[in-house]
Amino acid sequence: MSYDREKQVAMEAAILAAKLCQQVRQDIPEAIEKQDKSPVTVADYGSQAIICKALKETFPNDPIVGEEDATELRKPEMADTLNKILGYVQNLIPDATADQVTDWIDRGNGSVSPRYWTLDPIDGTKGFLRQDQYAVALALIEDGDIKVGVLACPAMPVEGSEPGMLYIAVRGEGAQMMPLAGGELQPIHVVSPDDTENLRFVESVEAAHGDQSRQNAMAQAVGITAPSVRVDSQAKYGIVASGKAALYLRLPSPKYPDYRENIWDHAAGAIVVEEAGGKVTDMYGKPLNFADGQKMMNNRGVVVSNGILHEKIIAVLNS
Repeated sequence: MSYDREKQVAMEAAILAAKLCQQVRQDIPEAIEKQDKSPVTVADYGSQAIICKALKETFPNDPIVGEEDATELRKPEMADTLNKILGYVQNLIPDATADQVTDWIDRGNGSVSPRYWTLDPIDGTKGFLRQDQYAVALALIEDGDIKVGVLACPAMPVEGSEPGMLYIAVRGEGAQMMPLAGGELQPIHVVSPDDTENLRFVESVEAAHGDQSRQNAMAQAVGITAPSVRVDSQAKYGIVASGKAALYLRLPSPKYPDYRENIWDHAAGAIVVEEAGGKVTDMYGKPLNFADGQKMMNNRGVVVSNGILHEKIIAVLNS
């Protein structure tokens, strides 16, 4: 089965959403506090609205499992915030209305199904607010298998061009990347074992997102001696897929032993790495489960590698 249409729509939607995010970030927005206390900005809502609109128009029967919903935005006291979001959306979709924007956002309230999309409109919101790395992450899943993944990373350095990189993968067709500013799609591949310059590992900036001391010990155990590179968001997947690092570890934090990962935090990045020749599993070597719900309840931790290191790191983790 061809996924050319899905790939094209996902790419165009992610690029448009990234433009909105870049416009918002230029204004250094204040964070809005969600019920779970994590920061969210008007860019999260605007990004989700733009992507859900595009998917709704082209694939109206596909559910979308997104991170945001518009419940708070519909409250009268949030009118100013909604108007700000609408203003940014109208810069790209001039005839959009406030009601349409909230409806588009809520299109992301779908359920995991035999075929569905999962969306993180801004993965790495804290990085976004700090002017660091973040990603717009979108993936199509069918029968639990990721078929298409797109990562837009507007802050990713690009040699000879303004920052911003798009990573794309379709199952069985390899992985590619291109500058967000425009250009040709280029195939990417994970780092080879003899590339000692890029034999390094990446992990989250936020200490609460993993067990950093154990992650560093595991990296050293498989021969990576350089200090970790700490990066927000699924941009870490793009770094591994493009051969700029050999390993990404996200091991359970001792402070949050019962935490389980969200599907939208890993789906798009996982297929990009896999199609670039790498491997993605949980810390026990089990495939990540995208078939059962928003939380990957049967997985613990995430291990992303160039493939060559994978079995060794899993063995060390479970020795």
